[in-house]
Amino acid sequence: MLELETYRGVVYPWHCDFIGHMNVMHYVGKFDQATWHFLAHLGITPSYLQKNNKGMVAVEQNLKYFEELVAGDLLYVKTQLVEAKPKAIIFMHKMYNAETNSLCAEGKMVGVHIDKESRKSIELPPNILQKIHTLI
Repeated sequence: MLELETYRGVVYPWHCDFIGHMNVMHYVGKFDQATWHFLAHLGITPSYLQKNNKGMVAVEQNLKYFEELVAGDLLYVKTQLVEAKPKAIIFMHKMYNAETNSLCAEGKMVGVHIDKESRKSIELPPNILQKIHTLI
């Protein structure tokens, strides 16, 4: 399965909690930014969502932490598609320390395609599903 780099960033002092390492809300935030780049690679772009009144919603997130990140650390995220369903995608983010290349955290995510008006899940369009299936 194809693994894409979907985010690069740095840990700033304001990302850190009173223990001195990056707080969990910033792991989630960086994974969220990576998600939007990953979705765009699949064809689920902001313009597609806006033009078609569609959305992607997170329905499940499972995070694991392996190594601390502290202020000044450079990091990157790689993302891999795990499974595609007609209305949902399951993918894995892996966050690495860019200096040591060590795995710091990972997050398994489930995203569901919705119609924003009805607020119900709907199938992804055939062209997007076809592109997604090329990554499996």
